[in-house]
Amino acid sequence: MDRDLLTHLPVIVVVARRGGFAAAANELGMSASAVSHAVRLVEERLGQPLFARTTRSVALTEAGRNLIATVAPALQDIHERMERIRAVKGRPSGLLRINASRVSLPLALTRLVAAMSERYPEVEVEIFSDERLTDIVAEGFDAGIRIGEMIDQDMVAVRLTPPFRSIVVASPGYIGRFGRPMTLGDLSNHNCIGYRLIRSGGLYQWEFVEDGRDVAVTVRGQAIVTESHSAIDLALAGVGLAYVFEPLVQADIAAGRLIEILGDHAVTEAGLFLYFPRRAELAPKLRAFIDTIRQIARESAAS
Repeated sequence: MDRDLLTHLPVIVVVARRGGFAAAANELGMSASAVSHAVRLVEERLGQPLFARTTRSVALTEAGRNLIATVAPALQDIHERMERIRAVKGRPSGLLRINASRVSLPLALTRLVAAMSERYPEVEVEIFSDERLTDIVAEGFDAGIRIGEMIDQDMVAVRLTPPFRSIVVASPGYIGRFGRPMTLGDLSNHNCIGYRLIRSGGLYQWEFVEDGRDVAVTVRGQAIVTESHSAIDLALAGVGLAYVFEPLVQADIAAGRLIEILGDHAVTEAGLFLYFPRRAELAPKLRAFIDTIRQIARESAAS
């Protein structure tokens, strides 16, 4: 095996996954010129281009796709086996990359990462906040965190939180000025803070239960956001009604800063889950993360 070729194959995989030289350089901690040199060297050794380059994009050629299909799984397998070998005589270590929705941090991840830092200081946890339904395998993540119903059935799922409700809230000031909606139909007369769906570009329909049936309500308002914390901030400022997960606003409701509305129509979500491909749980760093989740669950149940 050509030693130079073997050394630079991981760079090729990252360029392919990140879709560009600059993004790959940032992830690898290398200069863009060093990444470009690695790609050029491998292409010269193989005698054909691996990437089609333009001023705006980098895409795999057919040869590049064939190489990645062979090399990426092999490198991942080597990486996981090396981690397992290191863990036999020591403690889990390495970088654990997790793709998670932003609400995962306050709902579960903050406590988890704090516990990991104490129990497994050699494991570095990187959290990529993402509202899209990302392919965690293709994007090089070890695991993802989403609501249970959003996870593909071929993934292993580990519960992070109990089920929780999605509720509508508003500030006392807003209700004092515009009144309190008493029915789902009343929402059409109120300023509802909307959610723009990043993947489709459409507006999210608020989901409720009415007469035992699930219903989706199209709402309108003067503000549109892409994540819950912005909606909560706007609701606290008296801008309008916000549709949010109940645990995110429990403290504000208890303190009287927000008021729950239409509680009888609230839907119950499955809760947050960590998910990953079946073989991934063999990696010691992910195993340590799962063990920490279960330890926290036991402590919560005992308290």
